[in-house]
Amino acid sequence: MNFVEELQWRGMIHDVMPGTEELLQKEMITAYVGIDPTADSLHIGHLVSVMTLRHLQRSGHKPLALVGGATGMIGDPSMKSQERNLLNEDELRHNQEGIKKQLSKILDFESKERNAAEMVNNYDWMKEFTFLDFIRDIGKHITVNYMMSKDSVKKRLSGEGEGMSFTEFTYQLVQGYDFLYLYRNKNCKLQMGGSDQWGNITTGSELIRRICGGEAFALTWPLITKADGGKFGKTESGNVWLDPKRTSPYRFYQFWLNVSDADAEKYIKIFTDLTREEIEQLIGQQRSEPHLRILQKTLAREVTAMVHSAADVQAAEEASQMLFGQGTAESLAALDEDTFMSVFEGVPQYELERSAFGAGIPLLDLLSVQTAIFPSKGEARRMVEGGGLSINKEKVADPNARITAARLINGRYMLVQKGKKNYYVVIAK
Repeated sequence: MNFVEELQWRGMIHDVMPGTEELLQKEMITAYVGIDPTADSLHIGHLVSVMTLRHLQRSGHKPLALVGGATGMIGDPSMKSQERNLLNEDELRHNQEGIKKQLSKILDFESKERNAAEMVNNYDWMKEFTFLDFIRDIGKHITVNYMMSKDSVKKRLSGEGEGMSFTEFTYQLVQGYDFLYLYRNKNCKLQMGGSDQWGNITTGSELIRRICGGEAFALTWPLITKADGGKFGKTESGNVWLDPKRTSPYRFYQFWLNVSDADAEKYIKIFTDLTREEIEQLIGQQRSEPHLRILQKTLAREVTAMVHSAADVQAAEEASQMLFGQGTAESLAALDEDTFMSVFEGVPQYELERSAFGAGIPLLDLLSVQTAIFPSKGEARRMVEGGGLSINKEKVADPNARITAARLINGRYMLVQKGKKNYYVVIAK
């Protein structure tokens, strides 16, 4: 598989240094991407870089995931107007472990082949480097004029935000040294990153040329946006994380399911391994039958299965059916608490003391006194007798029934459905 061609048709190339494609076709090479370890989980904004490494490995080359432990202590000025909070070593190591666990689902670290994925942390080679050694051995090779010419520096010095600290100004040299170190110690000849990283990457290739007389290459992808111009990966509740504790697999699945048609056409190329022919066929189906949302469904399945599991895809699809009245009492009871609350987010909720369920609450009291699901007992009775009321996806036909704690899902929740589409959640506390 021609790696550059593969990225090209997927819309994943912004800039590529001349000679990169020829090098990749000639031999197995090692390439790296830097990952910011500011949290113990990746979010979907990181997925472009991880998918680039995945496509690289599928093409027979060796991917390096570089966790920026040292650079994370400085902060990259690219495309930011403020300096970030810095991390200590314990936080960085904790975050590295979380990131490695997630990457292991997407990249093959266990392969017996020469192109097994590898994780490195630049803190390991920077921690013993003294300031005097660094400015003597590295700093003298790059002029201030060269560093000032980079867009990331010019942007910060042009008046946006509070300017730039010396610490951040040195960032491109530290990142450049990473490339030099990996070139010397891992025979790494290619660094990849977002288009905003071009300046930092080329500083590294320039260091390699000046210090080693060697050739090193650069490739960047475009920054991913939404069709409406909004920022990719951000929702009203913040980042969409890969850690299921931060973003449940159901919410993760829903994010992809709810993207626009235009974004689905773009994202399915970037975030899946599907072939060009498979994707073109799906796009054709989408355009002829847009109401079926085949692209969004396929995208949601593929990405959720890759990041989480096939079982999580099935659970998310079953949970999705709940809101359309197609779920069963069994599938509802099988939902864990996070998924249950995610599915019924925004649905009216009522809290009752658990003790109230002791002897059983008369159904009509539950519906119109203890909660405001119905405005009156009379209206509640008519709905029950007409067969329009369900509790936990099971019809309740007796208006004189008593509702006990045995009806609570996982001992905490009860789903009341009025008619076809009106849901209410009762929570025992």
